[in-house]
Amino acid sequence: MKKATMKKSGASEGKGGSSPSRHIDARIKELGDWRGEMLARIRSIIKQADPEVIEEWKWRGVPVWEHDGIICTGETYKAVVKMTFAKGASLEDPSGLFNSSLEGNTRRAIDIREGDKVDEKALKALIREAVALNTSKRAAARPAGARKKSTSA
Repeated sequence: MKKATMKKSGASEGKGGSSPSRHIDARIKELGDWRGEMLARIRSIIKQADPEVIEEWKWRGVPVWEHDGIICTGETYKAVVKMTFAKGASLEDPSGLFNSSLEGNTRRAIDIREGDKVDEKALKALIREAVALNTSKRAAARPAGARKKSTSA
């Protein structure tokens, strides 16, 4: 059986020797305002919630955090920093963090505006739930032969 190798955050080198983590560092620095500070804070919260998270740089400039699939993205706009959870519609949100993209069947987002307070405890719980959903779906997707079969005497 072939074991999958996991890239650690910032371990992969893209074209030109630039890792996704370096791209995210550059974006934070380039923004140079509250949005950069918020993106850095969100990034820190994600890494605290899931130390095994993998950072990616996709779609020509979007920070993406993954663990057995996409957890969320961190897009920056003029008035908001948007965290979009790839499978947000399947997540419990008892603290009511989701405030955007509520009409879809798959994604949910959190729009953070300048001056907004971030509930770190609730956000970490949401991130951990997204990771658990990704890992459970991956486990369920394994071929039947890879699962242990129970034997009865």
